Parts: sequence; structure tokens; C-alpha cells
Amino acid sequence: MPTPEVDRLRTARVVLCDADGNLFPSEEPAFVASVEVTNRFLAEHGVHRRYGAEELRLAVTGMSYRVVLATLAREHGLPTPAPAELEEWVRQEKVAVTAHLRRELRPDPDVLGPLTELAGHRGLAAVSSSADDRIAACFEVTGMAGWFPPERRFSAEDSLPVPTSKPDPAIYLYALHALGLPATEAVAVEDSGTGATSAVAAGIPTIGNLQFVQPAERKERRQVLTDVGVTAIVETWAEVVDLLG
Repeated sequence: MPTPEVDRLRTARVVLCDADGNLFPSEEPAFVASVEVTNRFLAEHGVHRRYGAEELRLAVTGMSYRVVLATLAREHGLPTPAPAELEEWVRQEKVAVTAHLRRELRPDPDVLGPLTELAGHRGLAAVSSSADDRIAACFEVTGMAGWFPPERRFSAEDSLPVPTSKPDPAIYLYALHALGLPATEAVAVEDSGTGATSAVAAGIPTIGNLQFVQPAERKERRQVLTDVGVTAIVETWAEVVDLLG
């Protein structure tokens, strides 16, 4: 039987959707491109350690690339890159990942069908840690661009005065302000603990979505999402539609 908290999801006027790993399976292919840039960064700074794409994904999923570089620099005893250098590495990674995702992603009827239904009676918006160019390209090749025009996309990398990253709630608070929406009239859909932490901290009822989480990781991810305080956990976008009514 639905709890009162789940029942309250039905009052949401706008669905705030995380992008990577939630609307499309971009996490794995993104790290194939990202790890090449990351290993080049380490090599140019005299670090012999090299990462595999899957290893890097498991270590830093949910972080912006700016935070990834700062984290790796600290772990390997390097000084934090100077701002100009950091921005150049961020630019290189964005170009490489965006180009790779354009080649790899395809429309997915298991997402497009439920989104079509949701868009019929609720607003949709995207709230992401990724750069706007990257998520715009993903929406284009997956057939979602019509639901997420520029004014309905919010990027922690590009929309805020100072770039940040989830789990900081800043990008969700910004999205609520831009949409003129109280947190109680929104619902967030997130696949990661980092993203769910951001949405919950902004006061937004949040659904954890496991659709693109690898089967071997689902049990652990479910526990992480539960610990963060999501209102419900689903395994498909079709279940999101059922929850929201």
C-alpha cells in the first residue's frame, strides 16, 4: 500500500530529471572517452598510475570532471591545477565525451514512451552536473530534445555563477527558482546517491531510478538511495509513470 510520502508524489507539477545514467545509459560510454583524457592528465604530471574506464566510473560517478581532477590530484600528491589549466582539461574532456556520446547513444523506446506520457500532464526539466553542451547532444541523439529545450535544462557546470557539482543542492535550488516552483510541487528522478543527495537536500521528493544501473550494482545502489532518503525506488521509467499517476 502506498505511503503518504509516495502519495504526495502525485501532486508534483514538474518532474526534474537527472540526465546521465537516468534518462540514457551514458555513464559507461562517457568514461571510455573520459579516461583517455584523465590518463593523459596524469601522465603529463608525472604520475605513472593509469585507470581503466570501469575503474574510474566506479570511483567518481556523480562528480563533475572539475571535481574528478581535483580529487585525483589530491590522491596522487599533486597540487590542485591552476584555474586556467583546470579549465583547459575540463574543456578537453567535454569535447571528447560529447563526441563519443553522439556516436554511442540511441533513442530508447523504454524511456521515450514513459516520458511521452509524463509530458502529457506534467512539466519536464533536466537537472544535471554535466556541461550543457554534453546533455544537449545526448538529448538530440536520443530523441528527447523537444522535452528539454535550453530553458528547461539546468547544468551545475554552466547554469550557476560558479560551477559546482552534485551533491551540492545548488543546481536544484537554482532550477526551482528559475521555474518559479516550490520544492513541494516538484519531484526529482535520480539514479545515483550523489544526485539524490542533492535533490533531497533541496527539499525535493525524490525517486531513485535503477533502470540503467548495472544488475550487479543494483542491490548496493538501492541501499545507497535508501540511506540518502529517497521517497521511492523504481527499476524502470514505466514505474515512475505508475508512481506519479
